Amino acid sequence: MPKTKKGSAYVMGKKRQTPFRPAGKVSRLTFTEEERADTELEKPLKKVEKAADKLEKAQAKIPKKKTLVTERTFDAKTGKAKVRLCFEENDKPKPPSKLSQTVKTVPGRALLNKIHKEIREGEQDNVGVEVAHKTEQGMEFGARRIQSAYRSHKLKPYRQLAKAEKQTMKAEVNYLYQKSLRDNPTPMTNPFSRWQQKQTIKKQYLARHYGNGFKTAHQVTKNTKKAAEKTVSATGKITQFIVRNPKGILIILGVGVALIFLISAISSFSIMMEGGLKSIVGTSYTSEDEDIVAVDKDYDLLERALQERIDNIENEYPGYDEYQYHLDEIGHNPFTLASFLTAKLQVYKRSEVQAELRNLFDQQYNLTIREEVQVRYRTETRTDTWTDEDGNSHSDTYTVEVPYDYYILHITLKNKDISILAESQLTAQQYEMFGVYMETQGNKPYLFEGNIYVHNKGEYTDYDIPPDALTDPAFASLIREAEKYLGYPYVWGGSSPSTSFDCSGFVTWVLNQSGVYPMSRTTAQGIFNQSAKIPQSEARPGDIIFFTGTYASSGAVSHVGIYVGNGMMIHAGNPIQYASVNTPYWTEHFYAYGRLN
Repeated sequence: MPKTKKGSAYVMGKKRQTPFRPAGKVSRLTFTEEERADTELEKPLKKVEKAADKLEKAQAKIPKKKTLVTERTFDAKTGKAKVRLCFEENDKPKPPSKLSQTVKTVPGRALLNKIHKEIREGEQDNVGVEVAHKTEQGMEFGARRIQSAYRSHKLKPYRQLAKAEKQTMKAEVNYLYQKSLRDNPTPMTNPFSRWQQKQTIKKQYLARHYGNGFKTAHQVTKNTKKAAEKTVSATGKITQFIVRNPKGILIILGVGVALIFLISAISSFSIMMEGGLKSIVGTSYTSEDEDIVAVDKDYDLLERALQERIDNIENEYPGYDEYQYHLDEIGHNPFTLASFLTAKLQVYKRSEVQAELRNLFDQQYNLTIREEVQVRYRTETRTDTWTDEDGNSHSDTYTVEVPYDYYILHITLKNKDISILAESQLTAQQYEMFGVYMETQGNKPYLFEGNIYVHNKGEYTDYDIPPDALTDPAFASLIREAEKYLGYPYVWGGSSPSTSFDCSGFVTWVLNQSGVYPMSRTTAQGIFNQSAKIPQSEARPGDIIFFTGTYASSGAVSHVGIYVGNGMMIHAGNPIQYASVNTPYWTEHFYAYGRLN
């Protein structure tokens, strides 16, 4: 059965096992072999290890900066001191909080509000001023929203680190509490006593780990055992008081718990709503869905017009002996286009973006037509006749090599993907927002459903091939090579692991590297031209499956994959993954099965 898993979390089909890191940069406790072998503490210990793993990953994501520092050394033999420069890598400081940032902008905002107020008082007399003023206000609002999104993106690693630190502390305090319960035989059935003991352990934990450095779990639990004994003694009197006044205590506790819960809920909800709203707004496409989809269709029309021109080249340039095509595939990821335009223009309308579309299209595609004239030779048969002195006629027939001009027209198309153009066409801030939009798909993944070139964020569909199919050595070798690249992204023109792959680049690479069939880099149509067409009923694992109309291509075939049997294929969708060929999309675009000689 197909199953989905993270491409980055698997190596050769097995999940990576992350070893637990002892006390040091992020972990606060270490465990002896005896503690690890304790079955009673196995569950809380595993939670500590898991939390420490997350904390280390969060720490690694904090932006780094290199600082030039001096390092002084002393040579005992010469008695001389030396100073050398070296770079030291440290975490970048957390950007200023929202509050401090807001305070800094108060004077400027106050001035702007005053100016806007004065303009509003006089704009009723002039429609042009009113329109311009409202436009300016809209631009200021958009700029503030983009700036807020940018700050939220910058602060994300620090928020994740704080969350990981909190979870690690919670897991380790819980471990120490559970160990204390095990080591302390005195039962504590009173909830208040247990809560007080846990708070005592937490205070000792914070004092030691944030005041006096890191300690081992064994050292900390020595102190927590003493704390538990004191807690039992101290809470005895409290327990007696509670027993004598049960009703009053219950009423007070009930009211207190209700108030605490209400205050906490309101505070958490407001923070969650504020942070969630900012995150969603700052990473979402700001244009209307209709405009985003319509603009993408306009770009499709430009690509189709380019394809039609290529298809008509031989009519436009008649009379050549040979036409040679060197063509990259025509097509684009619609989310890449939407992310580029949003990062650059913030909000765009279909009618306003046509010039920008044309400019981007001209940079993405470069079509060149070049004439080549070769001097070639052909064999011609000639006959010479003559009359001798007696009046008799004679003839000789012979062959000669005659030079002639052979005309070749080279048609070359280069496709420089929009994601590559973005780095040079956008400012640093715009390019960073482009990356955010690509990651979130503008929080509108529904816009281009069914498009095979839409990114799947590193997830891929896996499939367990039946063992009997792998008894064929050639097919087994083919699959062994193909599965190395599961999860690799789709890249236009890609033909190797260093660049990743497009559909034809993936198939030709696998055929070559597996030793199954030597094939030079070619298009999906080129692979089809080297295959023998076979009926669908005769298709078997290792055959090639072809599709048409998935985008505007120079031939009938536009997409290709490797058939693995049972209605499944492995192909360079996005990312490289297994897929069922019986879904409505692939059934609609199916072209043929082929078998390489």
